[in-house]
Amino acid sequence: MFLRISAFYFFYFAIIGVYVIFFPKALQMAGYGSEEIGLLLSAAPLMRFIVPFLFLKHIRLDRRVYTLSLALLSLSVVLFYATLESFWPLLAVNLLFGASISISLPFVEARALEVLERRVYGRARLFGSIGFMLIALWLGRILQTPLDALHYLTATTLLTALSGAAVVYAGTTKEEMDGGHPGGERFSVLRFWPLWLSFFLMQVSFGGFYNFFTIYETAHGISLEMTSWLWSFGVLCEIVMLYFQGPLLHSNLMVLLRVTVAAAALRWMLLWLFPDSLMLTFIAQSLHALSFALYHSAAITLLHTLYRQKALAQQFFLGISYGLGGFVGAIVAGQLYGEWLFLAESLIAFAALAILLGDRSSRYRGKSV
Repeated sequence: MFLRISAFYFFYFAIIGVYVIFFPKALQMAGYGSEEIGLLLSAAPLMRFIVPFLFLKHIRLDRRVYTLSLALLSLSVVLFYATLESFWPLLAVNLLFGASISISLPFVEARALEVLERRVYGRARLFGSIGFMLIALWLGRILQTPLDALHYLTATTLLTALSGAAVVYAGTTKEEMDGGHPGGERFSVLRFWPLWLSFFLMQVSFGGFYNFFTIYETAHGISLEMTSWLWSFGVLCEIVMLYFQGPLLHSNLMVLLRVTVAAAALRWMLLWLFPDSLMLTFIAQSLHALSFALYHSAAITLLHTLYRQKALAQQFFLGISYGLGGFVGAIVAGQLYGEWLFLAESLIAFAALAILLGDRSSRYRGKSV
């Protein structure tokens, strides 16, 4: 199972690499402006937010539904070719892409946390970082037209669907397919609302980075190839953290979240203060180890201990943070893109930190709801 999960992470995050790093540039090459790019890239996060609510009552996450989501994901990337030049059809395809991909990762995250030890989870997850880094380095060298990005988006998506199917049909039991849900209290976000609000704001602060970092750096005189190295350096730091993070995940997870959110606020501040400094931009990227890798692992591990409905908790984490937070972050970044973008992102991350610092209750100790 370790190899199947690792393969899924590798290809899934290769998709993310193409979509986050190069799809905005491809859209710019196709003639779209910053506000249109922000709107187009907000579609997938919006669907990540909406889809988990369907699983509260109306849909059961079984093999049939999961397999259908993989098929729709494959279909959506093929449709990108036909809609690239038309804004509204392209927006619709992005909505389909976001809805189908929103089911993939939560299932595998819950499955990985069930069958792998915490130290082993990080070592499986780092294959996703490797996939992200390799696609960043390669496409940074060869990207010439929007179709180049679409070809690689299609290939990585089809391979993700195949590896996802391998995880689904690898002896998964009915209980595991339901996300380890043995009954009990109804799933509740409100019970831990400060935590969820912080998740949301943290991802809003990533809007400028995910959607405009490549455009921002190339606008400040850094080549596209060097920008791909900046992305890859951040991922290298992420890989190191994922490999060695195991002991940290047995410590106070709330303290880890506070430290990693503070690292994000510092990271965006450096990008605002020193947009032309390659050395300081590399330093900012090194903080990806904390602000993404350790933050993500601490967050999903904490939720895994807090909730009985584990797959649903992972869906809502991705939905509220990467989904709603990513949607709002993309819109805000599209509106603010310019000199003050990363100052605004830093202030948003500080707000997420302030919420965590103010939430000192004992409700997170030994709870499973």
